[in-house]
Amino acid sequence: MAKKAPAAATTTTVSDVYERITNRIVEQLEAGTRPWMQPWGAGGTPVRPLRHNGIAYRGINTVLLWMTAAEQGYSSRYWMTYRQATELGAQVRKGEKSTLVVYANAIERKETDDAGEEIERRIPFMKGYSVFNADQIDGLPEHYYATPSAAPESGKERIETADRFFANLGADIRHGGNKAFYHPAGDFIQMPPFDAFVSAEAHATTLGHEAIHWTMSATRLDRNLGREKWGDEGYAKEELLAELGSVFLAADLGLAIEPRDDHVAYIAWWLKSLKNDKRLVFQMAAHAERAVTFLHRLQPGAEENAGDIEESARAAA
Repeated sequence: MAKKAPAAATTTTVSDVYERITNRIVEQLEAGTRPWMQPWGAGGTPVRPLRHNGIAYRGINTVLLWMTAAEQGYSSRYWMTYRQATELGAQVRKGEKSTLVVYANAIERKETDDAGEEIERRIPFMKGYSVFNADQIDGLPEHYYATPSAAPESGKERIETADRFFANLGADIRHGGNKAFYHPAGDFIQMPPFDAFVSAEAHATTLGHEAIHWTMSATRLDRNLGREKWGDEGYAKEELLAELGSVFLAADLGLAIEPRDDHVAYIAWWLKSLKNDKRLVFQMAAHAERAVTFLHRLQPGAEENAGDIEESARAAA
């Protein structure tokens, strides 16, 4: 007799998906935790959650799976549906609860306008589906249970891979002073001297945060969230986007990251806005993933990895 699949999370409407996921994030923010800042990888290094085939999750799904891994203490990076586990000859343990992730795409439909002309209409859609962590599944091949290797101890020695990544951006990066910021009018990134940071990783992740801001320029992603002055609504949205993007980038580059204290002031606004707009965190996560994808596209050999890059862009849509 076939084993019965554990109860899976189901959704009825798109608005229900937005509601359920946003409420989870709000709960963590109210508890004083920024869910995208969970240091659950080795050495505090965030790691991208992976599908059963090794393809990384992107955008809001990264945040959702990080949250569940931190809450439940999962150590595996791999997530899959009940059916995928079965196809691998494995079995989800009885009583295990699934985690909701989302899939966004769009369909093209031909319609006739009032003038009788045929036009193509793009209709976006989103659906939720349920996945389980490999730690909830028995009988998977051994590599699904492997935990990330320990990260090297942070020190003042520069991180060559990170330095090379940022050098390849071609950004105007200036050093001096005691503040890190992106200057939109001058189109440059200002960074304190390397020795001012407690570690090389702190320097790299801070620069990553400012590089996400750098992508907003009209000559790059042309992103305008309504930011007019320091501390306004558009500014807070951009900071949420950059904080998400910097963690996604840290996961890609294998860098340990810690929350920046200067962003604590935004939490109250984020809470209020998330409660009023259930789509906000989805939108900011998608913007963040597009920014990270843009930075990766500037790296040598990006054309050779165009398939992976396009996958990232579609997942963030």
